[in-house]
Amino acid sequence: MRFPALPDFPWDSLTGAAAVARGHPDGVVDLSVGTPVDPVPEAVGEALRAAWDSPGYPQTWGTPALREAAAAALGRRHGAGRSAVEGLDPDAVLPTVGSKELVAWLPTLLGLGDGDVVAFPDLAYPTYEVGAQLAGARPVRVGDDEPLPADARLVWLNSPSNPTGRVLDAAALAARIAEARALGAVVAADECYLGLPGPGVVATSVLDPVVHGGDLEGLLAVHSLSKISNLAGYRAGLVLGDPALVAGLLQVRKHAGMIVPRPVQEAMTAALGDDVGVAATRDRYDARRAVLRPALEAAGMRIEHSEAGLYLWATADEPCRATVDRLAARGILVAPGEFYGPAGAAHVRVALTASDERIAAAAQRLAG
Repeated sequence: MRFPALPDFPWDSLTGAAAVARGHPDGVVDLSVGTPVDPVPEAVGEALRAAWDSPGYPQTWGTPALREAAAAALGRRHGAGRSAVEGLDPDAVLPTVGSKELVAWLPTLLGLGDGDVVAFPDLAYPTYEVGAQLAGARPVRVGDDEPLPADARLVWLNSPSNPTGRVLDAAALAARIAEARALGAVVAADECYLGLPGPGVVATSVLDPVVHGGDLEGLLAVHSLSKISNLAGYRAGLVLGDPALVAGLLQVRKHAGMIVPRPVQEAMTAALGDDVGVAATRDRYDARRAVLRPALEAAGMRIEHSEAGLYLWATADEPCRATVDRLAARGILVAPGEFYGPAGAAHVRVALTASDERIAAAAQRLAG
């Protein structure tokens, strides 16, 4: 049997540090993974329970109500009061089995392979690279100030960024899209953290006309309910944008059986209407950032970017594994920056996805 040659799963390498952190007398504060710990909104759970008796196959395209709710939520949450994102065609919405699945398989679904380049940020979620490798394409890291490779066929954008929390403004997004279009490349924007912009920060979707200039051709946005609605366990994602691209993805996914279960589709529909819950989640993470950031800085670490999303991008100006080990000795587990590319070799990613009590415990340990 010949499986694809892929890198080791990064988090498997944290076994030793995790064991040290778990040995702390007050237990581990695990800030190494961006997995939500807060409750699923009650209305979402009720929608899931109400749809339990779903014996038939669900629609790969998603219910019309789900697609309409997704288009409407994008307009309300990321368009109102600015250049409007309203008016996205619900037919250009497709549910996915979480966003990671779509990130991993998009190069394959688009028919990319040998000789094709998948470009992505130099500091990036590992799955962009893995997705290119699964398709047999060539992954290429590109710095913000570097030109795209001339043979790029898929270009990933990620704002707000995982791991850095950096937000690209509308002008920067528009410039990269124009560059990719000149090469004939598809642009896929990972916008999983768009709903968590941080206090006073404006995070712009690539589906905003101020970015794409009124033309969605060749443009996709990937959204997730894992973070903004605490639905990581539901595997609830969406891809939206160019109607022709979405229609092509739909056809392939029908053949491949890539279908979101019907009860989860109903839960997604409820979550997409729950702006109050999203606001509460955003406030919760902002409060945790306000506790943890100054604690890390007081402990001698420098925080870069980190204005949005779920992470603090921190450095002690030393090899990242040394920082991981020092924090593990205090019972705090974080992710080494090298997981996200060579440019992260002196950084660590510190997640805000722990309870208020555990975040407070981490701050206290950092002060000790």
